[in-house]
Amino acid sequence: MTAPAAPGRERLDLAVTGMTCAACAMRIEKKLNKLDGVTAAVNYATEKASVEFDPGTMTPEQLVATVEGIGYGAELPPPPVAPGAAPVEPATDATTPRDARLEDLQRRLIGSAALGLPVLLMSMIPALQFRNWQWLSFALAAPVATWGAWPFHRAAWKNLRHGSTTMDTLVSVGVTAAFSWSAWALFFTDAGMNGMKMPMVLSIRSSTGEHHLYLEVASAVVALILLGRWFEARAKRRAGGALQALLHLGAKDVAVLDASGRERTIPIGQLVVGDRFVVRPGEKLATDGVVEDGASAIDASMLTGESVPVEVGPGSEVVGATVNAGGRLVVRATRVGADTALAQMARMVEAAQSGKAPVQRLADRVAGVFVPVVIVTSLATFVGWLVAGQPSRQAFSAAVAVLIIACPCALGLATPTALLVGTGRGAQLGILIKGPEILESTRLVDTIVLDKTGTVTTGSMALVDAEPASGFDRTELLRLAGAVEAASEHPVARAVARDAEAAAGPLPAVASFENRPGLGAVGIVEGRRVEVGRGEAGTMDGRRGEWQALGRTVAVVTVDGAVAGLLAVRDEVKPTSRDGIARLRALGLRPVLLTGDNSVTARSVAAEIGIDAGDVHAEVLPADKFEVVRRLQADGHTVAMVGDGVNDAAALAQADLGIAMGTGADAAIEASDLTLVRSDLHAVADAIRLSRRTLGTIKGNLFWAFAYNVAAIPLAAAGVLSPAIAGAAMAFSSVFVVTNSLRLRRFQPG
Repeated sequence: MTAPAAPGRERLDLAVTGMTCAACAMRIEKKLNKLDGVTAAVNYATEKASVEFDPGTMTPEQLVATVEGIGYGAELPPPPVAPGAAPVEPATDATTPRDARLEDLQRRLIGSAALGLPVLLMSMIPALQFRNWQWLSFALAAPVATWGAWPFHRAAWKNLRHGSTTMDTLVSVGVTAAFSWSAWALFFTDAGMNGMKMPMVLSIRSSTGEHHLYLEVASAVVALILLGRWFEARAKRRAGGALQALLHLGAKDVAVLDASGRERTIPIGQLVVGDRFVVRPGEKLATDGVVEDGASAIDASMLTGESVPVEVGPGSEVVGATVNAGGRLVVRATRVGADTALAQMARMVEAAQSGKAPVQRLADRVAGVFVPVVIVTSLATFVGWLVAGQPSRQAFSAAVAVLIIACPCALGLATPTALLVGTGRGAQLGILIKGPEILESTRLVDTIVLDKTGTVTTGSMALVDAEPASGFDRTELLRLAGAVEAASEHPVARAVARDAEAAAGPLPAVASFENRPGLGAVGIVEGRRVEVGRGEAGTMDGRRGEWQALGRTVAVVTVDGAVAGLLAVRDEVKPTSRDGIARLRALGLRPVLLTGDNSVTARSVAAEIGIDAGDVHAEVLPADKFEVVRRLQADGHTVAMVGDGVNDAAALAQADLGIAMGTGADAAIEASDLTLVRSDLHAVADAIRLSRRTLGTIKGNLFWAFAYNVAAIPLAAAGVLSPAIAGAAMAFSSVFVVTNSLRLRRFQPG
């Protein structure tokens, strides 16, 4: 699942294994970006590398080889799903690489804690220090410092072979130094021969001489860091749980009707466009389609976050993975596999989770140079203590504490974990955030431009009146106008065509059809030139004014240049629009109504939903919608645009924040930054609130991650923190960042 690439380039997501901290991600990213024509971003939390490359100079296999060449693993994405097929579902008992790593961490954690706890207690409690107890401590600490810490040693050695350092380097050096110092003291000095009493681990000074043992550091630090990694891995898995749940929402089997009307059950992957399938009460819809027979209520809460079921009947469009809460339905499949709304939602969510927010760039730069700086700081601490005339045990303790307490992991996790949780929660509520850079825009927006039809109003327009001019009858007026409007996709045109056919019978064919955006449509019907749109009403202008005052949209029908009559179409305001406008104002946003409808109707709708008359832009052509947004931006406003039609696409793209209703046109969704599966203004307010909350969480994470290192490293260098306490603090910092992000799971709509 990847976002579209630039023309002439390809884009793919590599699954990367072996990363243990943000420095690993930065190293892989730098290496990939050095390749000719390659642009890459590596996400530590999602364990993916999003790569855009020129297929003429680079192959996917070369990208994988580059990652593997610096000591990490990489896998290409699975091949694309064939038309009519569904993604292959993993076996229910399959163990993913992330699960396997979690299990390995758990085993090492349990073993290290069981062996390391007695060592820590004997080091801290003098009453437990029987004669030669240090040899028992050594025997217990040895497996912890070797087997328990093996992932750190292995990663450090692998990186050393490639001339680089990561967080594992700091842990490995610190644990190895503590254990080696202790082994030397036990085997080659009198510390191992006289059964000396050891000081408490929190003590800074010792009265027992220079041969201080650090077995509690070699064991307790490993256990604490493993504990932090285990919590981190579990939290990261939970953070991505919303996307995994989204990917597994779909049905697995489907009951298809054959030509004779008999049912047969087939796997979802065999379903093709045009198949008719049965959905019984309580079953999930197998794919997107149109209801052909039956009436029911559809529970779409898992996709939209809206708990109220939607009534459907013949002709209603339905979405796969929603639940039939009522009667039996027969549905004709219109989209299958990767083309379904569910698959598109999953692609958008994953693309957002794989990106990087602008606020993460500073953290990435810091993480890239962090480990070498820490190693130099540790050496300087050791030398500084010796130059100051302090005992070597204190110099060593402070140097090891500096190595262990430094934690670029928290910096690397600050943004991606918040994105994982925030975008996942958004998907559960029917809010799809296209990319992390969008979050910054939501904070700055002060003006929100709302398209009227389909956004503020239901978009389900109905022909409520028709008045023919002298010389025409009502049936003829409807037949001619309906024939032209049947060729148009505009909501008003669809309403006219539908209701005209219902009232006047089958519509004649139209030739030389021409759509005039914002003005209407024209075509040749039965040899006559018929135009439907904004034309002059002539003697019927008074009636047009009366209808417009009632909030109706009026179309003038001309035949061969003569006014043939008027058509009145009404679009009802959504029940949630007025309250939605109030919520947008509460967020500090100024609502502006934008419509191609006439000014009288537009002001009537604006007054009904609570928008000031001065903030109404009526009779606006599609090209002018773009200009309205640009003029607001030129006046110093940061503008969000909400729309759902093809004619809104340019304005959505121009806006600082484009918000598309998911029930709208594909062009509008493609041009937007946020897509809402729920088509009401409550969802718009919820989307902005969630985006701002996610951005606030990211900034809070980064602040605490930076503050931790700024405060902790000097304290460790000053000898205030022992290595064991440093290890606990380091583990806590990563766990804090992840758990702080998980609070976004509790976000509730309006």
